Order: sequence, then structure tokens, then C-alpha cells
Amino acid sequence: MAKRWNPDGVGAPVGRYSHVAQVPAGHELVIVAGQIGVRPDGELAGPGAEAQTREVLANIERVLAAAGARPEHLVKVFSMVSGTEELPGFRTAMGETFERWFPEGDWPAQSMIVVAALAKPELVVEIEAMAAVPR
Repeated sequence: MAKRWNPDGVGAPVGRYSHVAQVPAGHELVIVAGQIGVRPDGELAGPGAEAQTREVLANIERVLAAAGARPEHLVKVFSMVSGTEELPGFRTAMGETFERWFPEGDWPAQSMIVVAALAKPELVVEIEAMAAVPR
């Protein structure tokens, strides 16, 4: 399993993430392209960040499963949120999902940025991920 930790000499994380994720030998790296809040039927999950984030994370879970991985294999998550007004909904959905995925608090490395816009005006959240799966 990947090792995730917060080294001494670095300030504590300000959220649900680890400063470092190290992939040991014998693992396969799975890279997940930016996922958006669209359901399998092609419909947008909803207009706001909370609904879209929940669907994005469900999509990541489905993509990981297709690659033989699970959320606990995540080593890096990169989130893009369109506008600061969307942060509360994003944080609610992300927090609840991460509590389920990582009940021990062994968070993957994570970055989040606020952007002016995503590829389509109705999209407010996009998340990329990387997982390390034991061979």
C-alpha cells in the first residue's frame, strides 16, 4: 500500500490531505482524467457544487473499479472549483465522501484551486486523481 504522511518540519495540513504520498515498488499507477458531475445517463447531477462533487466522486469510484482499484488506493487528488461561492458545497460533499473512503484519516495528497470557469458554464467541479494499485 502507498505510504501517506506529513513529515516533521512542515506545517500541519489545513484540510483532509497528506503532504506526501509515496508509491512502493510492485504497484501500478492508475491516472484518472478530470471527472465532472455528469451521471452515467449523461445528465448533469445538479447545478451546484455539492451535487456535482458527489457525482464526480462516484465517477472516480466507478473509473477506479474499472481499472481494478478502489478509493483507498488514491495517492493524489487535484480538484478545480469554479468560483469561491461553490466551496461550501464542494467541501461538504468531499468531506463526507473522504470520511467514508478514508475512515482512519489516511488522506491522499491533495490540491484544490478555484478557477474562473471550467470547460462548460454549467460545470462547477472537476477532479483528477492518481491511484497506486498493488500488482
